[in-house]
Amino acid sequence: MKKFGLVIIGAHIGVHLFKDINDYKDQNILLVEPVPHNLKQLKKNTAEYKNVIIDPCAVGDKKKINDFYFVKGDSIHKLGKHWASGIGSFSKKHILEHRTKRFKIQESDIDSIKIQTLTFLDLIKKYKISEIDKLQIDVEGYEFAILNSIDYSIKINKIIFESKHFDGTFNEGPKLNKIKNKLIKNNYNIVQLDKENILAKKTTFD
Repeated sequence: MKKFGLVIIGAHIGVHLFKDINDYKDQNILLVEPVPHNLKQLKKNTAEYKNVIIDPCAVGDKKKINDFYFVKGDSIHKLGKHWASGIGSFSKKHILEHRTKRFKIQESDIDSIKIQTLTFLDLIKKYKISEIDKLQIDVEGYEFAILNSIDYSIKINKIIFESKHFDGTFNEGPKLNKIKNKLIKNNYNIVQLDKENILAKKTTFD
């Protein structure tokens, strides 16, 4: 079994992760990213780090082959929003619901692949993870499924997750409250970092 300093589910292309990666340069790091054009760039951006493992799976609540949707690489520049490359989801509808007057995404801008979906427990077993210092989750609305499936007897010191899509696209509600309560019950303090992200920090281990 191995201790991991950093595990990120939804690593994108890695450009915002260099501080974290350097903070954990002497520890095991696992980056999960399923979007093909992001994955290619992520591998380039982290090539010099020998302690980084990259997995192209998606993480969900069941182990199976799934359809996974994402914004086409060629459409990102056309749409005029660099963050569009970070919108990948099991739901095409979720991506289309990002459409605004300034972000005119349409079905022709979306591609899909068949992808292996693993559960969080599958990921733990695959890499023989015994402990995680920092777990970060940004998976466009699938945070609830992952956080609700975690066996919190696994030692995870800090969890940072995006909250804005918990109860549907740009909606927060009962599902988010359920996860907050579950984390509190498992000895985590909850801190709202900003409008989109929450930190859960372990206070004591049973």
